[in-house]
Amino acid sequence: MINRNALGVVRDRLSNFDSVAVLGPRQTGKTTMARQIADDMGERASYLDLESAVDRRKLDDPEAYFAANREKLIVLDEIQRAPEIFQVLRSEIDARRRQNGTMGKFLLLGSASMDLLRQSSESLAGRISFVELTPLQPNEINAAAPQGIDSLWLRGGFPQSFLRDSDAASLQWRLDFIRTYIERDVPQFRLQVDAERLELFWRMLANDQGELFNAQRYARSLGVSGHTVARYLEILEKLLLVRSLKPWFVNSNKRLVKAPRPFVRDSGILHALLAIETTDALRGNSVVGKSWEGFVIEALIDAAGDRVRPYFYRTAAGAEADLILEMTPQRRWAFEIKLSSAPKIDRGFHTAADDLQVERRILVHRGNESFPMRGSVEAMPLLAALDAVRAG
Repeated sequence: MINRNALGVVRDRLSNFDSVAVLGPRQTGKTTMARQIADDMGERASYLDLESAVDRRKLDDPEAYFAANREKLIVLDEIQRAPEIFQVLRSEIDARRRQNGTMGKFLLLGSASMDLLRQSSESLAGRISFVELTPLQPNEINAAAPQGIDSLWLRGGFPQSFLRDSDAASLQWRLDFIRTYIERDVPQFRLQVDAERLELFWRMLANDQGELFNAQRYARSLGVSGHTVARYLEILEKLLLVRSLKPWFVNSNKRLVKAPRPFVRDSGILHALLAIETTDALRGNSVVGKSWEGFVIEALIDAAGDRVRPYFYRTAAGAEADLILEMTPQRRWAFEIKLSSAPKIDRGFHTAADDLQVERRILVHRGNESFPMRGSVEAMPLLAALDAVRAG
């Protein structure tokens, strides 16, 4: 059992909220986590898998089921399969509140973002807290996996991919995952989309990992409108498979880049989309630098938590920071990410840090040691940078 960072967060939220929704792509470990919580509670918890016909029948009369199990934690897995449940949940939560707030609670699991589960955020406003369960992160695998960060970077953080016996088996799992998502999971959300074009667009994003997004260029290649391309990107974002890192932007006299930078969020899925099987193949691929950058960005954002806002910064004059973490409007950290273990800092990073008046300047590199650099830059390996972000 790999101990997930989110487990403690979910337990804490359950003690403070009427319902908690754990969101993330399929196969990130949501069910395993929920069963662990339910098993610890024994008969005080009830688990229902809404992809199971047997469990769905138990909710033929959801009001009666919830009332009969009012003192239990009720886990509803794959909640997007039964969106009609949300209105019932609202009245049940209110009924439990009226009973002195001592009754059971709800743990909802969904394979999409809050926007695709809009019913919950509208009907359960003030009654629900959201937690995202990402694929495995670097600090979660150190004790469980002697192969370490390099393997996590290559295979990605989906447990069933990371824990395979070989790189070949891991790649096959990810290829099957991609096919299943396109053929089964996208249609289940009633998204009216050309599946073949969506998959092709996903692969094109992988080839352009971390580049500035140009909808019209993709539109010409796919033979669709720019509006359709923007919708494809939105769908992959809502399925939590792609992150569009937004530019930091305020009204100023500087010419700031305004286009987002899309990243395939899991590095293993990125490599599967590009048919990269081994570490040697990755090192020889032109995407290697952007792959490492995306891998580090996801880890830093996860370490920062959901109250911190991530951006990148770039001006037409060449000032650039790969990642800005904004803790408050007055507190920002700037990050430069380098694949080299003997990194150098470009002048543009210092200019960006000066423009934003950042609190810390951190360079994340592939080496094993932390050391100071000119211009108040702190050079750190990835795990040290993650520790600094959590502490900060």
